[in-house]
Amino acid sequence: MKEQNNKIDRRNFLKTMGAAGIGSVFASASVKADPNNVKGTDPNAAEKTQETKYPQVPRRKLGKTGVDVPVLSFGAMFNIVDNQIILRKCLDWGVDYWDTAHSYANGNSEVGIGKFFSMNPDVRKKVFLVTKASDAKNAADLEKRLQESLKRMNTEYIDLYYGVHGLSKPEDLTEELRQWVMDAKKRKLIRYFGFSTHGNTANCLAGAAKLDWIDAIMTTYNIRTMQESPMQDAVGACNKAGIGLIAMKVLARGQKIETEEDKKLANHFLERGFAEGQAKIKAVLEDARISTACITMQNVALVTSNVAAVLDQTKLTQADKQVFNEYAKITCDGYCAGCGYICNAAVPDTPYVNDVMRYLMYYNSYGNRDMARELFAQIPHDVRSKLLSTDYCVAEARCPQHLPIGKLVAEAVDKLA
Repeated sequence: MKEQNNKIDRRNFLKTMGAAGIGSVFASASVKADPNNVKGTDPNAAEKTQETKYPQVPRRKLGKTGVDVPVLSFGAMFNIVDNQIILRKCLDWGVDYWDTAHSYANGNSEVGIGKFFSMNPDVRKKVFLVTKASDAKNAADLEKRLQESLKRMNTEYIDLYYGVHGLSKPEDLTEELRQWVMDAKKRKLIRYFGFSTHGNTANCLAGAAKLDWIDAIMTTYNIRTMQESPMQDAVGACNKAGIGLIAMKVLARGQKIETEEDKKLANHFLERGFAEGQAKIKAVLEDARISTACITMQNVALVTSNVAAVLDQTKLTQADKQVFNEYAKITCDGYCAGCGYICNAAVPDTPYVNDVMRYLMYYNSYGNRDMARELFAQIPHDVRSKLLSTDYCVAEARCPQHLPIGKLVAEAVDKLA
């Protein structure tokens, strides 16, 4: 009975999300949540007259840093300036690992976080703040991005700084980069250093595991990629080296819009008592080598849903895992695994196939249409002009996921150009 009382009522969660609203979602956990948490007419002002108690998400060590971080972290890949309440709600549940980037929302993600710190100066020391040096090519770019991020976010230091935002080649972890990292740490501008990667991930992780100056890595890791042997070996190598691992793209959304297989998957987990997305988060976090799952959460409902998933102690069954395995195999032609080096070798004149696939995913599955178009527009014009005339037959033949690359590229050009 005691064990049952410690669990979130998943079926009640799903019902209350649709019927009673956010305020009663955690009634079974004796939580009284205020969905507005506002005072006066300012939508961003925190309610100070009544202190609400919330259960706190579990925490894990972030590799050799020894820092305890929440197993669920907040991805701020959107405009935070006009959505301050989301930060307050994350803090309520103990989601105090905040991940952003220099480029997110044209800088308005970082600016929004800085606005929150300005209004709540005592909060900064409670937050594990992470950002990325988007499009930095050298040490000078890194320094410029870092100084701009510090200013935007009203902070004197970054807890974890990803000096390479989207590493695809281990050889880009250069001596020049290492020297800059050592200097930035000495100046106490950053505490820890790492990189993000969503292309050629296994090789990037394996390469980093051989270095002694990488503290943490943010990598694509989900029900699809975790089944790959090279990825498992690379994750093991990083874990042995003491590198903290942050999982992203946890929900494993693909380039294609929902299929019948997606509906079957959702129905299976609804029968089990939790939503498909909650099950995917559980699958990733059952790997103890993963310190935290970073997920973009643009509203309070998503925060609450994801928090419920990590608070619930129910483990996935072997049958659940088999459902995921079969789903991944059947739907592999709708998900780009990020092995862009294969495509690049097959179509050297248009070496952006992996990027195009990712932007199409943002458009179709994330609903971030403006961002998808903005990113697509950053592809060099001479490459964009060749996308429709390129023969992708060789790339399709080599693709481990058997993606219809030509058809997906044409769809991306139609929607994003």
